Amino acid sequence: MKKLPRHRYLHETEPTALVPVQLGETDPEIWCKLEFLNPSGSTKDRIARHMLEKAWRLGIIEEGDLVVEASSGSTSIALALCCAQMGLRFLAFIPSTATNERALMIKAYGGEVRKVSGTMPEVIALASEYAEREGAFFTQQFENPDNAESHELFTAHEIMAQLPDANVDAVVSGIGTGGSLVGMHEGLTKAGCSTQPVAAIPRCAEGDFTSNVECCSLQFSKDVPGVIDGCSKLYAEWRESEGAENLREVVVDDTRCLDVTQELWKKGFPVGPSSGLNYAAAVEAAKDLPEGATVVTVFPDRMERYFSHKVFDTLREELDEA
Repeated sequence: MKKLPRHRYLHETEPTALVPVQLGETDPEIWCKLEFLNPSGSTKDRIARHMLEKAWRLGIIEEGDLVVEASSGSTSIALALCCAQMGLRFLAFIPSTATNERALMIKAYGGEVRKVSGTMPEVIALASEYAEREGAFFTQQFENPDNAESHELFTAHEIMAQLPDANVDAVVSGIGTGGSLVGMHEGLTKAGCSTQPVAAIPRCAEGDFTSNVECCSLQFSKDVPGVIDGCSKLYAEWRESEGAENLREVVVDDTRCLDVTQELWKKGFPVGPSSGLNYAAAVEAAKDLPEGATVVTVFPDRMERYFSHKVFDTLREELDEA
């Protein structure tokens, strides 16, 4: 087994906080994992670290090697940070629709960016072809089992250690790669929790079925970046397994996702639209569970990578008028 670089990660600090959140007076209380507190600002730091560390230990990669990923943003940002710390090179293939903030963050950590006009499956295919041709390590977040394993080994156990009774009745997450929901659910159930997995689905508001290059379904909203439809082999295979037999899907209109995101800002949570989706879906899931049930979700990333996103439209207009 190869030893990891002496320069250790910033990740090796305290676990991210898990806090109870209640926006409305009549809403159930939801336990929210503040994943935006990770070093690069998202929960993807967990999978980036785990995938790269494991590959390093197994001798698959070493200092100076090239790492490639297809990502709409957060995973590539996290991989760029980890590669910078490990002395690896990084190249991100991202949809041309991704916000500039994300591309700038990748480049700030020394990574390279190639924007691709086309659907997310096309972005993935180009990244795969390039990695094979150049002999690079393709992390394959949408099908790499180490993605879900990172949440099973670490996120789920942090959650149990942080809860008063170490038990979770339901765990809620939007689906991008599916790693968060699959991994947390696996970790919790293997520890003895009777946890219902809940997939949060962002739906386009009626009459707003515009093109969404990240998804296969036009009704799957593009306004909640990173939460996508039809790309994850990891999630698709798990969904058909016995472990997902009590899976529930909660659909939330994208306008509601953005409204809840802005409500979370007013409570001091610097989050992106996927946090609004997760919280709104968790509230709906909790309403169908016994009173006092413990429902956990994650706030996946920080607001700064969405400054050019429509969630900030109103604030930009107010600044222009000031």
